[in-house]
Amino acid sequence: MSRSTPVLCAIALLGALVFAAGAVPFVQQPTTGLNIAPVYEGWEQNADDSYDLIFGYFNRNWNEWIDVPVGAANTIEPGGPDLGQPTHFLPRRNQFVFRVRVPKDFGNRELVWTLTTNGKTEKAYATLKPDYVVNATVMAANFGAGGQTGTVPDLVGNVGPVLKVEGERTRRVKVGEPLSLIAIATDDGKPRARPLPALIGSNRTVPNSATGLRLVWIKYRGSGAVTFDPPQFTAWEDTRDGANSPWAAGWRTPPIPPDNKWQVQATFKSPGEYVLRCIAHDGALTATENIIVVVTP
Repeated sequence: MSRSTPVLCAIALLGALVFAAGAVPFVQQPTTGLNIAPVYEGWEQNADDSYDLIFGYFNRNWNEWIDVPVGAANTIEPGGPDLGQPTHFLPRRNQFVFRVRVPKDFGNRELVWTLTTNGKTEKAYATLKPDYVVNATVMAANFGAGGQTGTVPDLVGNVGPVLKVEGERTRRVKVGEPLSLIAIATDDGKPRARPLPALIGSNRTVPNSATGLRLVWIKYRGSGAVTFDPPQFTAWEDTRDGANSPWAAGWRTPPIPPDNKWQVQATFKSPGEYVLRCIAHDGALTATENIIVVVTP
């Protein structure tokens, strides 16, 4: 990963690659066996003058979920190795996944995320260079909330969802025993809910996604399988036709449940410690909460 590539260049580069590859780019490369590139998305300044360094990743595989425990193969330094990064990696591009807060005097220092997968090591270098500043407009553009034109009027003044997961931050459950999860999410109605239209052909020059408040649970950490009931839509950017993903043509945001209360059950097949993440997304901005689940035999 380059130390100097600006955040917005990723949009143009990804669009150019997809356009050049034609209608079915994923058919022309392996769907498993490739590595994951950690991505430095950029930085935001907080009210107290500290900074959040924001990371995501690009799993080059379409059909391989990869687990990498915190350690030599998944480390952030200085200050790590564990600074809140995922250990369970979904396929393809996952943007603005986690933040690392640094002090206001961080200056010219650098934070490096090193990730080794499928025999290849890559690094993301986080700095406070001006080219990497991000804001709500940058995030909305990268997520595709502006559609094929890059912007829509109802994005103006958008505020991200408000999310609250009910209950304790740490839960305990046995293998095979369903764990009830309740989350309440609200939004300001911007951007308005609209499906991702069927495309003329499959080439996209800018990101495009469905919009409207939605909520999904994913496994963020943990080596064993987790199933959710009801099944969750795809949280990663699956652009393939027919995919259950906000980035797939024709996908429509599900109806908001009564009282904005989403209820699911998670079931674990293996003992261990897990982190489950709840994501509220309006198509442009996100809110997340994590819970720890200790699973016993």
